[in-house]
Amino acid sequence: MLVSLTIRDIVLIDRLQISVEGGLSVLSGETGAGKSILLDSLGLATGGRAERNLVRHGADQGVVIAEFSLPGDCPVWDVLNAQGLDYEPGQLILKRSLSQDGRSRAFINDQPVSIGLLRQVGEYLVEIHGQHDERGLLNPAGHRQLLDEYGQHDKEREAVARCWENWTTLKARLAEEEEKLVVARADEEYIRHNLEELDALAPVLGEEEELAAERARMMRGEKLSGGLNEVLTDLLQESGADAALRGAMRRLERMTDQAAGMLDSVVEALERASMETAEAISGLERMLQDLEFDPQELERVEERLFALRAAARKHHCAVDDLPALKEQFAERLKALEYGDEEVRRLEREVAGARKDFEAAVARLSEARHKAAAQLDELVGRELPPLKLDKARFRTTLSPLPPEEWGRDGGERVEFEIATNPGAPYGGLIKIASGGELSRFILALKVVLASRNTVPTLIFDEIDRGVGGAVADAVGERLKRLSAEAQILVITHSPQVAARADSHWLIRKGEINGSDKVFTRITALDRQSRREEIARMLAGATITDEARAAADSLMQG
Repeated sequence: MLVSLTIRDIVLIDRLQISVEGGLSVLSGETGAGKSILLDSLGLATGGRAERNLVRHGADQGVVIAEFSLPGDCPVWDVLNAQGLDYEPGQLILKRSLSQDGRSRAFINDQPVSIGLLRQVGEYLVEIHGQHDERGLLNPAGHRQLLDEYGQHDKEREAVARCWENWTTLKARLAEEEEKLVVARADEEYIRHNLEELDALAPVLGEEEELAAERARMMRGEKLSGGLNEVLTDLLQESGADAALRGAMRRLERMTDQAAGMLDSVVEALERASMETAEAISGLERMLQDLEFDPQELERVEERLFALRAAARKHHCAVDDLPALKEQFAERLKALEYGDEEVRRLEREVAGARKDFEAAVARLSEARHKAAAQLDELVGRELPPLKLDKARFRTTLSPLPPEEWGRDGGERVEFEIATNPGAPYGGLIKIASGGELSRFILALKVVLASRNTVPTLIFDEIDRGVGGAVADAVGERLKRLSAEAQILVITHSPQVAARADSHWLIRKGEINGSDKVFTRITALDRQSRREEIARMLAGATITDEARAAADSLMQG
């Protein structure tokens, strides 16, 4: 709940600090005294719209600080944790400053934050209801959530959201697979043709290098073999070196007896030369055999090499990339067959997920209809004492087209009223007058109070235009509502003020004889409350009869 509000230099307020208690608190005062300034200030502190004319004339900036004491299960702590903000358990301080040039700054526990975050936090803390309020209960966009909070539909809502997430995820995957399949089918003929060509070619990694080396070797051998044959011929002909060496050795052998050993070394040298020559001839013969040239083999090697390189040029890749490319074409063709199966599988999953989603939506819708009937009955009971006995209230659930279903279910929810018998139903803000609207809001809040998650409710002149028994009924309901939440009421009704746990008087006047006018707020004790309630009953001149009536109201 709100425990204190500090205001500096806002409109007619220069310095003001009030401590707020729980229960029902009343603010009263003459018209124009500045009661609305308090609401504007609190709205500013909780993220409301900042207008520079709120800054007091002559001041550089206005500041509002609102301090709250909150239970540990308040959802606002989750927001702070998500933003990484520090806080003391149970305590929260919101601060807003506004300069004359319209610039605004926001703080949570003295930590700078965005205005959006301040507003988000403020929505968990305070609801302000007035005759011209277009937020909260008057905004149909929030009626579905209010009904779900009243009906405690957390389990059903979570199931709908979970099924919706699953269904939309599967639909996205199905669409992706279908798109891939369409692209693949468009290229199917091209894929099959290229795969057939590559299957027939059967490229092997490293084959180009081997074929190129083989082709180069055979072409070199063709050139070498001719020259080597000529050398071998020269060595083997009758006048060649081999024949000459053998002839010389035979002649010398016949002369050895006559040379008495002088030719032994020469014969040995010739024998060695003959042996080396024979080895050289054998080496040439082996080399010629190795270099034996087969024109048909060269043609085969060249055809294979040129076919591989032509395929690589066609596919704009290296020859060594052809085996991998063949596998890619095979995988893409396989994907066509698999894609059909995957699409069919996903179609079955999507259909199942949609059924689960529809079933979850149906369960939530059923729960909402039950809660709406109960809410309508309870609100209807609250209307007659508020002098709205001819009015009717209903919660309308309008089915959405299936294509508009989402994580929030399958229907719109709106609170509607008809103020007179036979009159058509319509939205709260469109049908009710100012006084009726405030009383409708009060009736709703009384019924919703047991499920209310906002700790502080503020009603701005909810009793305008009513008096007597109706004003007393308004006060009784506000008092009852204060058992569930902290209630602050700006009122002109003595019947409402008499039921308050605490009472402040707001007035406007000059300070210390200056010509400047400021708004002041005073906490009233029991005697001061008696005088203020008597003034509210009698007007400017307070009579003994008015004081007696005030005593009677306060005792009641």
